[in-house]
Amino acid sequence: MASLREKTVDFFGKAKILYLSKAEKIAGEDGKLKKLLKSVGDRLNTVSHNPTVQAALEPIKVFKRMIQAHRSGLFKVSSKTLGLIVLGLVYFVMPMDIIPDFLPVIGYADDISVLIAIFNSVKHEVDAFLDWEKTRGGM
Repeated sequence: MASLREKTVDFFGKAKILYLSKAEKIAGEDGKLKKLLKSVGDRLNTVSHNPTVQAALEPIKVFKRMIQAHRSGLFKVSSKTLGLIVLGLVYFVMPMDIIPDFLPVIGYADDISVLIAIFNSVKHEVDAFLDWEKTRGGM
């Protein structure tokens, strides 16, 4: 039986295959980034009560703030990290993905796995961003 880590890596790999080209297009256009952030906010308002989603609320909020700071020019995120963050957020807002979100209990498991895998893979930039945020008194 596959470990949780192996399953997370598998979901992340599948998400990259399905959504990477879409994420790259969004990451390259400010208007599309803005629209994605609105979609993420709308999605959070709808699903934040779900216990499974609770595990990823903080990473999602950090990713949103990182994109906002990047868009404003206050904090630059590397293009690789921006692409991965957008990939995770696109995967989160899409209702039909590897495990459809409407399935009870497990519907958001893949979304959370992808977001946490991305959060861990860009941790060095997340930490730098959080340190930067602290010096500014938060956003």
